[in-house]
Amino acid sequence: MLAPTKNQFDSILKVNTMSGREDWDWADALFMAPPTWAKLGRITGDNRYHDFLHTQFFDAVKPLYDKEESLFYRDQRYIDERSANGKKVFWSRGNGWVVAGLPRILDNLDPNDPYREKYEELLEGMSNRLIELQGEDGMWRASLLDPVEFPMKESSGTAFFCYGMAWGINNGILEKDKYLPAVLDAWEGLCEAVNDYGRVCYVQPGGAHPVVFPERYTHAYAVGGFLLAGEQMLELIDHI
Repeated sequence: MLAPTKNQFDSILKVNTMSGREDWDWADALFMAPPTWAKLGRITGDNRYHDFLHTQFFDAVKPLYDKEESLFYRDQRYIDERSANGKKVFWSRGNGWVVAGLPRILDNLDPNDPYREKYEELLEGMSNRLIELQGEDGMWRASLLDPVEFPMKESSGTAFFCYGMAWGINNGILEKDKYLPAVLDAWEGLCEAVNDYGRVCYVQPGGAHPVVFPERYTHAYAVGGFLLAGEQMLELIDHI
């Protein structure tokens, strides 16, 4: 069953001439390819897959990660962009993709992997900043630094943040006393975003930057994130 994936990845190893910042040049990509490279490396025991992952991932991080804010630009087009109120533009779901991708990478790395600490530090750094930006209703806004321009709560970013932080607590990476209140508030907010028909609402449609959208809007982005978060919340019960 692994053969087609392994053959494809082996061909990438042979002919790849693109750096991480060229190939994984938008925040969403850090949820897509990296966990698969990590998992293939774990399953096969072939270190080449993890070596490629680490090189590409952290090269992709360099231009997109704002160290002052501990947040990711969606892509390099937004580095010099500013919101209507002069704030840097950090898209909620774009950062959510990164936060949600990190547990899926870490789950497949050996405890002694020399790069493991760097992934953990990234998750902790982003989580530390995110809890400062969380709304009183437990949700985050589409534009993380400018809730005035986009005041509506947004479910997909919130779901990914809830998942990543809950996973971090469950795996001893994030301090429970510090992050548990934010996770519980986020989960409560997400549950309140589910309407009477079982639909996860307040989901920004597909895009690359914050926009205004109808409250009733839903999408698989948030549904999948909600399920990931829910799985970790079930495990988190044992830590409360």
